[in-house]
Amino acid sequence: MSDSEQQLVESETLPPEPSIRGRRIRNPRLRRGIFLLPSLFTVGNLLCGYYASVAALDATVLQPDSFDHAAKAIGLAIVFDSLDGRVARLTGTNTEFGVQFDSLADVVSFGIAPALLAYSWGVRHLPGLEFTQGAQQIAHFGWWFCLAFVVCCAWRLARFNVQGMAPGGSKYFVGMPTPAAAGMIAATVHAFKYPIQDWRWSVAWIFLALGLAALMTSTIRFYSFKDLPWTRKQPSLGIVFIALLGAAIWRWSEEVLLLIAATYTAAGVILHVVRMIRHRTARTA
Repeated sequence: MSDSEQQLVESETLPPEPSIRGRRIRNPRLRRGIFLLPSLFTVGNLLCGYYASVAALDATVLQPDSFDHAAKAIGLAIVFDSLDGRVARLTGTNTEFGVQFDSLADVVSFGIAPALLAYSWGVRHLPGLEFTQGAQQIAHFGWWFCLAFVVCCAWRLARFNVQGMAPGGSKYFVGMPTPAAAGMIAATVHAFKYPIQDWRWSVAWIFLALGLAALMTSTIRFYSFKDLPWTRKQPSLGIVFIALLGAAIWRWSEEVLLLIAATYTAAGVILHVVRMIRHRTARTA
């Protein structure tokens, strides 16, 4: 067999070189680095979720800063989660492995970590928990409802991997996104910091966690922000708005982040109710 025939056979048997937007990557080290880049953001997401879980378990009434650190770690995990998929799309390195790895990391960062934080901050430090039967009952229900949050988070992620976005494109999610539900819990803890000491507020907090779990498994559509032209030219007023929003979060992070999380949660529910009313009115007419 001649050299040309040998090269032809080898070119037919070897797998094609990976490419980014149609351009082949010649450097094998660059190939590995490109595919590794989105996974690094996913690892950062997973690391933040693990740290938030440990900080939530270690926090006490005398050391409430650990609650705030756990909430900030969940917020940082949301940033990493939004970057890994965007980086993978921009570099053309979307893989099935990356999708599954991201989902497993989301279960930790947006399921287990916020559930532990919700239980530790809202139920675990009630006065008389070891002696009062009522407080023990609240802690018992809080344990189960926080477990429901983890289960609904995993269920929501599994449904998204199978079904994808809402019908009609990538403008809406089916059910509340898991980062938004975890962000609601983290923003509340970050705003108030000190754990709940009143059993009435503890009951309300448990029902809030249960409501967020129900929203994740519901069919309510939530805006995804994926139709915004982030890579195109933007008006100068848009840049000014982003700068002002960033400055407001830096200066008044407790109030601004809680307002953003609560507005996103309420907007999805309110728009769903408006759609139901319009649908029934049109059917009647």
